[in-house]
Parts: sequence; structure tokens; C-alpha cells
Amino acid sequence: MLEFKNVTKSFKDGNQTIEAVKPTSGEIIINDKHVSQLSLKELAKTRMQEIGFILQATNLVPFLNVKQQFKLLQKQKKDVLDEASYNQLVKQLDIAVLENKLPSEISGGQKQRVAIAKALYTKPSIILADEPTASLDTNNAMEVMKILKEQTMEQNKTCIVVTHDERLTEYCDSVYHMEDGMLTLTQDNKS
Repeated sequence: MLEFKNVTKSFKDGNQTIEAVKPTSGEIIINDKHVSQLSLKELAKTRMQEIGFILQATNLVPFLNVKQQFKLLQKQKKDVLDEASYNQLVKQLDIAVLENKLPSEISGGQKQRVAIAKALYTKPSIILADEPTASLDTNNAMEVMKILKEQTMEQNKTCIVVTHDERLTEYCDSVYHMEDGMLTLTQDNKS
């Protein structure tokens, strides 16, 4: 379960530091862990164990082929998808044929789909997706959103998608719009 209350952020503004990460009030709780009470080492472990990141920059290791990208994750986290679930995921994302290819040998859209599979491979509780479909054609973009929706519903995960692509909103339970620093609920599809 993910719960946010009064989350704040910090950054440098001239000589003034505006607080980040640690809330001034409220709590951040991830699967019954009070994040503000964790050490830096425990925070890093929580990120690795609980959060799957899908970024615009795919961050694939350039000298590892696609299959090795997953093997590397398996060394860091033992509780990953079983073989059947992994095979189903790579089939859904149409990346099974890429297993022996290096990142330099595949297209931007293929890299994005590999990065999405990597984020889901570790069975995270929370998926943070920044423009997850930006490099994808329409069919693959909708397939990715379908997978994220299924993961969220069937496995009780939280998925937060940040995008400019309003076609994706049909897959979301709630849609927020940010304008001039204000976040407003604009669509509630939960019912």
C-alpha cells in the first residue's frame, strides 16, 4: 500500500535551501514502512525492492545484451518474475527476439519496451513511469498501458504515469492535471 500525506520537495534557491524528500508534516508509508524513519541504506533497499522506474532515458547497460539486463537485476533482487511470467511479459512486449542484442543494436521503441520489462521484472509494489510510451507507436503504447493496468489491478500495485499523451487516460483510475504548479483532479474513472 502506498500512502502520501503532505509530501514536500527541496531544492536550492539562491542562498536558501527548500526542504525535499523529508516531509515537514505527514508521513510516507510504503508497505507498512515509515519512509522518514529509514536510514539511507534502508531507503536505497526500499527503492530497489519496492519501486520500478520507467524513465524516458532507458538506462540500459550498453555492454549487456537484453537477456543479461535481466540477469543483472536478478543478482540485486532475488524475488523476480518466475520463468513463465517473464516469458509472458517479453512476449506481450514483443521483445523475446531481442534477447541476444545489445542496446546499440535495437531501436528506441525496442529499448523502451525492454526498460518497461525490466521495471516489471522485479515485481515492484510501486511503478513510477515518466512518459513510458514516448518512444512507442500507438499499438505498442496501448499494449504497454494495458500491461500496466493489468499489473496494477491484478497484483495490487500502485502505478503513477506522468505523460503528455492524453490517449492514455482511459487506462487510469484517476487523472490529475498540473498547471502553474497546481495539481488538480480532472477525471475519476474508479467507479
